[in-house]
Amino acid sequence: MERVRIKDIAAMAGVSVGTVDRVIHGRSGVSAESKLRVEKILEQLNYQPNMYASALASNKKYRFACLLPQHEDGEYWSDVERGIQQAIQTYSDFHVSHSLTFYDPYDYHSFTDAANRILQDDPDGVLFSPTRPEFTSPFVVQLNQRAIPYIYIDSNVREHPALAFYGQNSYQSGIFAARMMMMAAGSETKEIAIFRKINDGIVGSNQQERREIGFRNYMEQHYPDCHIWELDLHAKRNDEDFSMLEQFFAAHPQLHNGITFNSKAFIIGQYLEQKGITHFQLTGYDLLQRNVECLRRGSILFLIAQQPSLQGFNGIKALADHLILKKEVNPENFMPIDLLTKENIDYYFKM
Repeated sequence: MERVRIKDIAAMAGVSVGTVDRVIHGRSGVSAESKLRVEKILEQLNYQPNMYASALASNKKYRFACLLPQHEDGEYWSDVERGIQQAIQTYSDFHVSHSLTFYDPYDYHSFTDAANRILQDDPDGVLFSPTRPEFTSPFVVQLNQRAIPYIYIDSNVREHPALAFYGQNSYQSGIFAARMMMMAAGSETKEIAIFRKINDGIVGSNQQERREIGFRNYMEQHYPDCHIWELDLHAKRNDEDFSMLEQFFAAHPQLHNGITFNSKAFIIGQYLEQKGITHFQLTGYDLLQRNVECLRRGSILFLIAQQPSLQGFNGIKALADHLILKKEVNPENFMPIDLLTKENIDYYFKM
């Protein structure tokens, strides 16, 4: 059956070669009667088209738009970018290109403006990190109306299902973080701290909010008497971090454990090192170089990783598989919740 050609199928169905080709590739312009005859023959022969060869032979170009939060080089989203670029290179034979657009994660209107620019460009597919549902919704409604497939990375919006989602289960990640932190802290711990980077009440990430919800729910269920202190550092005024941390730790001299749900754990870690504070156990997220350096030096106890490069790579791969190779795509893809310490970090990097 592998030797069956399209012209053989056309002869068996009594239609043209072009009609068979349109049916196989799901294109329009075929009558219902002809389509039914061709599909019946395809089913009888168990015919599997070589979509890879067909895509290579096609001259069609595919443009993917990527919408990510603004970031500095070396931060979490740099690894996502790296994965995207690797995927674009992998699928370069299929005439795939991409554009990168950025939005301010602390300004919801910035997301809307960036999304509108992408819609004006009318791409074949979109990969993006969503913001709050009420601001994400108008964008995805437009994408659905235009039949443009889209991928969520980092956080999911279940009210508007994407073609696929790649990221951690943020709620479970928060539960996991609470459990690991309290195992290290001990059941007699009476107070802990949550550190945030925040601007005008905006945390800047759906993931961070869901992590904190999971974390707090675990603490309420298992350690209801443990008091949780909060320190909100200014997301856009980094020069104030040191003085705010100094005031906070001076006000809580008996505090020995804390967590931040963003990727900026190094801010607290570096402060602890400068002040010579060795009794504080800090948990953070993501393998930024500065985070890893603090982990190795001991100012960060745990880092929870989520493989951002793989998220970026698999997001582009899903668009290519769906649009070019006509493959089914798994809609929900959770990244592992990896716990890293100074004892295992070097082995993790060698994987």
